[in-house]
Amino acid sequence: QLQFVESGGGLVQPGGSLRLSCIASGFTLDYYAIGWFRQAPGMEREGVSCITASGFTYYDDSVKGRFTISRDNSKNMVYLQMDNLKSEDTAVYSCAADGSGAACHRQNLEGWGQGTLVTVSS
Repeated sequence: QLQFVESGGGLVQPGGSLRLSCIASGFTLDYYAIGWFRQAPGMEREGVSCITASGFTYYDDSVKGRFTISRDNSKNMVYLQMDNLKSEDTAVYSCAADGSGAACHRQNLEGWGQGTLVTVSS
């Protein structure tokens, strides 16, 4: 069964950095597009970033230039480096996979984990 486990969240001050990790089990990442998503309290879940099977990356405008997504297929892991964090980045961050490999389409996403909480506050 395809499943992700996210880690790396925590409390950080505005302007700080965190690196989130997402490890996959039950499948190998190689042919999947992997996306990071976040859900703030009382808000809908939104897409943050996506990395395709071939390594192309996409970012939501709100994080462009501050977040970097990467993958290590040999370790079955995907990372999200978050720099210059802002209070509006506070949310539970989760990852999921799209078997098309070419994009992170909501209707294709699977393997949702419990997420990891990121709190940006002074």
